[in-house]
Amino acid sequence: MTKKRYMVGNWKMNHKKEEIDAFFKGLEGVDRNLACEAWIAPQTLHIPLLLERAAKTGKVQIGAQNVCNQVSGAYTGETSPEALTDLGASFSIIGHSERRSIYGETDKLLNEKTKLSLATGLTVIFCVGESLEERESEKTIDVVKGQIVEGLKGLSEAQMDKLLIAYEPVWAIGTGKVATPEQAQEVHAFIRLQMAEMFGAKGRAVPILYGGSVKPDNFAELLDCPDIEGGLVGGASLKPKDYSKLCQIADEKSR
Repeated sequence: MTKKRYMVGNWKMNHKKEEIDAFFKGLEGVDRNLACEAWIAPQTLHIPLLLERAAKTGKVQIGAQNVCNQVSGAYTGETSPEALTDLGASFSIIGHSERRSIYGETDKLLNEKTKLSLATGLTVIFCVGESLEERESEKTIDVVKGQIVEGLKGLSEAQMDKLLIAYEPVWAIGTGKVATPEQAQEVHAFIRLQMAEMFGAKGRAVPILYGGSVKPDNFAELLDCPDIEGGLVGGASLKPKDYSKLCQIADEKSR
């Protein structure tokens, strides 16, 4: 049975309005006929603009790169998950390594964000991954296990339908380095077993994405691995031709 594949673009803090317009004009073949899922997470202030542009393709879903652990209140500068769903956003990335390392987000905070996002109707892409030092110290599995156990604590099997996991080795993000398919598959296989242990068959079925210098020339090989069902892509997702190509690869692997 063919698995549905995912191509999720994380635009990080990039693109202005002119570049967004050029991006959507340059998309090729990203339309209603895609068998894969095509998603983009822009800067928060651009979500309404992308929702408008994406509506014309009929396929691309728009979400957020981050979300608050509170619904509303005196939290200056934060983004409410409830407000995101009200706006029409469909998902949020939670626990990206840059949020963990630069902004010091803890497993406890990420667990709160995940629970609230799911409760308000957002799909969650929950990110895990090890640093270069942790990999060289052979701590990859322990680190990833801890992030999953603590970050997803208290979730139910029913909530697995709205969850994706993204494995992103920190040492491969934006560096041009990429985990070999064998390295990535090893961790993805562990994540699959850990999710099954925690959440049964529903947990085993959660899609697992790979993130870390994914490009059109390495995406197909990664998707050929049995436990890699998509990509969480940074730099390459900013370019319409590359994003289109990545979607086409994911589409082919979904059929």
